[in-house]
Amino acid sequence: QVQLIESGGGLVQAGDSLRLSCTASGGSDQLGMGWFRQAPGEARVFVSAITWNGGDSAYADSVKGRFTISRDDAKNTIYLQMNSLKPEDTAVYYCAARWALWLPLRDMDYAYWGQGTQVTVSS
Repeated sequence: QVQLIESGGGLVQAGDSLRLSCTASGGSDQLGMGWFRQAPGEARVFVSAITWNGGDSAYADSVKGRFTISRDDAKNTIYLQMNSLKPEDTAVYYCAARWALWLPLRDMDYAYWGQGTQVTVSS
């Protein structure tokens, strides 16, 4: 069983930056991990993902060039560095994980989910 704890959300202005963190209990070795987000009244959507060894990553078109995913397995933690934030980035951000050697991209690919952290970007 894996437990995921997100942190780093908050209220910022457009153009600001935030870094989200997600720490996995029990270790993160061989865990493919990702970030999804859900805006009010909308479905949860893919944001970014990274393979177990950090060798591959992917981003939604809406965040490419602004967000960067990374991992520090010594700390069992992944990060989402979010720059040039826009009001449309406002959402609850969820961390997800699964045991996999490949890059999980779909909501249904993930077995474990965090509780979410709110990111609000004001204009």
